Amino acid sequence: MEKIQNQKHTKETFYYCLSRMLERASYYGLRILLLLHMTGIILQMDRTEALSLFGWFAGSLVVSQIIGALLGDLIIGNKKAIIFGGIIQACGAFTLCSASTYGLYIGMFLVVLGSGLYTPNIISNFGKLYLSKTKLLDSGFTIFYLAINLGSYLGASLIGSSGEKYGYNIGFIISGILMLISIIPILISKDKIAKETLKNELSIGNRILNISIAFTVVGLFWGIYKISNIRIFDLQLEFSEISTLGIPKHLWQSINFYFFIPISVIAIIVWTYFYSSQFFKLMIGFIFGAISFGILFLIPEVPNEQHAILYLLSLLFLGISEIYISPIIHSILTKYSNPKYLAILISLAFLPTRLIALIFGLFNERFYENPVLGLKFGIITMTVISIGLIALVFWNKKNYLQQSTVVKNK
Repeated sequence: MEKIQNQKHTKETFYYCLSRMLERASYYGLRILLLLHMTGIILQMDRTEALSLFGWFAGSLVVSQIIGALLGDLIIGNKKAIIFGGIIQACGAFTLCSASTYGLYIGMFLVVLGSGLYTPNIISNFGKLYLSKTKLLDSGFTIFYLAINLGSYLGASLIGSSGEKYGYNIGFIISGILMLISIIPILISKDKIAKETLKNELSIGNRILNISIAFTVVGLFWGIYKISNIRIFDLQLEFSEISTLGIPKHLWQSINFYFFIPISVIAIIVWTYFYSSQFFKLMIGFIFGAISFGILFLIPEVPNEQHAILYLLSLLFLGISEIYISPIIHSILTKYSNPKYLAILISLAFLPTRLIALIFGLFNERFYENPVLGLKFGIITMTVISIGLIALVFWNKKNYLQQSTVVKNK
């Protein structure tokens, strides 16, 4: 690892993270209430119809983000896209208060449109804050990722419970207000991004290769993660009933979140002062992921309370794996892409993950029938990817040493 010198996070980092945290709280709180609202007393939609409409709502976000990225990069600018997106998304939340099917459709459309403008452009602008200090990219995006998860958890907990207790309209109003507040940190941040330039010594071909590898392995990680959740959820229910570790029953449902927080904080601190390559981090992430699934595989189909420690250890390693993989994709895109089109590239990064999840979804029935099969597949796939990344890291290190030798000889 290389010590990082003369590079620090700025207050803009925390402005953007605060904005993203509030936006995620708004969105996930709204999402929790949306399905309940559709099947509730006022709209009384059939559950199958509501689930289908909700699926279209979630799926259309991928398309809206591509459109929002194109508008942000090519027409109105990223910062304006973030602000307009936040306002539109807030209007969508307020519109959902309307007790009519038309209000539902219009509100959902506005939320999708606003999120499409907001999401890829705030990620892009956040990455551009680090164009002159790329060694802090991993730390910066881990702070950003922590903000996303905090916002998601708080939104689902606070807005969801408020909506159920005081009425869905109250929840939607809180969601809209949070969305409007999320724009304030962006408005007060000083936009110095346009003046920064990133000098990339790699050829276009090598940059495309690095980006393609990152797209593929991160997409595979989330596809495997989804499959493994079938077994993780089964064990979660088992241990919440039988465990005598002193963990309250309701905490088992979110126990991975409590692992995630300290892991993230430790990673942020270490990566702020010490640098290692993005692909080295991906390699570590997949190794920990394979170990995590291996530990889960050791737990019998019908566990007892003694196996709870193994389950918790597996979740710890899976949390480490997630931190070493998920924020790093945006670091790689920022480092190796043309900053002028970064939002577009970020919007496209969602496609491999969705495509791989769709392909894996074709086998969901088999994985539900035999959850251990998903673990076997995950262990094998993550091990193969780990070996490939080890080879890539050594290959990159060898090339770097050769280039350094050539420069010294000159």
